[in-house]
Amino acid sequence: MSSLYDVLIIGGGPAGLATAYLCHKHGLSYLVLESGKSVFQGIANTYPEGKHVYASKPKDAPEPFLVDELRPPDKPVTVESYIQYVQHFVQHEKINVRTEVAFEDIREERDVLSVLTDKGVFRGRKVVLAFGSSIPRELSVYGDAKMVAKNLEDAGKYVGVKTLVIGGGNTAADVVIAILKAKREVNDNQPVYWSHTSGKFDVNKETAQRLGEEILLGGNIRLYPGATPRIGEVDKEGVDRLVIRINEFKQADGIDLYHALSFPMENVIACIGSQGPMPVFDKLGIQMITCAAGVCKIAKEGDRLVLLSSEFESTRRGVYVIGGAISPSYMKINAGAIAEEKHPNLIYTAINDAYHVVEAIRKKMEN
Repeated sequence: MSSLYDVLIIGGGPAGLATAYLCHKHGLSYLVLESGKSVFQGIANTYPEGKHVYASKPKDAPEPFLVDELRPPDKPVTVESYIQYVQHFVQHEKINVRTEVAFEDIREERDVLSVLTDKGVFRGRKVVLAFGSSIPRELSVYGDAKMVAKNLEDAGKYVGVKTLVIGGGNTAADVVIAILKAKREVNDNQPVYWSHTSGKFDVNKETAQRLGEEILLGGNIRLYPGATPRIGEVDKEGVDRLVIRINEFKQADGIDLYHALSFPMENVIACIGSQGPMPVFDKLGIQMITCAAGVCKIAKEGDRLVLLSSEFESTRRGVYVIGGAISPSYMKINAGAIAEEKHPNLIYTAINDAYHVVEAIRKKMEN
């Protein structure tokens, strides 16, 4: 029989680690399940290199940082410095974290919640969803392309092979630049193919300048605006491949012609952004409410907001949702009424959410 934890925490960002530390401090058994290679992976992936982290809190927020140990310094520091501090904190406090565990589902069995992952099943009395808002989008084609958020761990692995990067923004451009540089440094002339479904690549001035420098220094790049990833294939050697259509010609007889390129899936990198957690909430059966005209002041008409109690418990008993996953607002049940609640996506908010959830869990377990 696997271990039974008081609290299972999904996500090792500010909300997840604050929850874990408070459980640790108050004697609750817990485990953090993080999909990345280390804690704060979401922040590492989404914050630009060198970006400063501030101890920001909303002007109208009455509470101080309720977990001071994870509070960013008053003097702004780079995101890299803050993450390094947090990693040392996790080691010093011996926070119980398992990394590279992909969350899949939650099932109920009597008074226990089973969390299904790609590394097996974990059992807990309560589950805290603290996975943030930047959930990678699926490529939705056959096979599995590598998903990246900000940078490559090892651009050198693409030396000597023709590589396809999908996506038209700064993230994709950064990946292209890293591979071009790695290839150039060892005189590899194999091109980097860069495709985007739109007819225009959209990168900022600084990124465009760095890309231009790499090309001027000899970077071999092939651009394919308007190219569309299509269903993949398995070749005669059993290799998964991805097909991208470059040109498509509609014919009157209904037989379409197109030019296409096919790449081994292991040489494809998809930088197609992230999505909010709504698909996860739908899968888990967590209720959401659609904003109607005049009801929501922060969210837009038609947006779906997760429904939570004043203690951040969802409509699935024992499952709590905190942090960036419920920003910029959610529907709060309070004293029998339901109203939109503002919820800024800040480290401050995530940490204080954790404090209130752990207090609520402690009270429930004492009763």
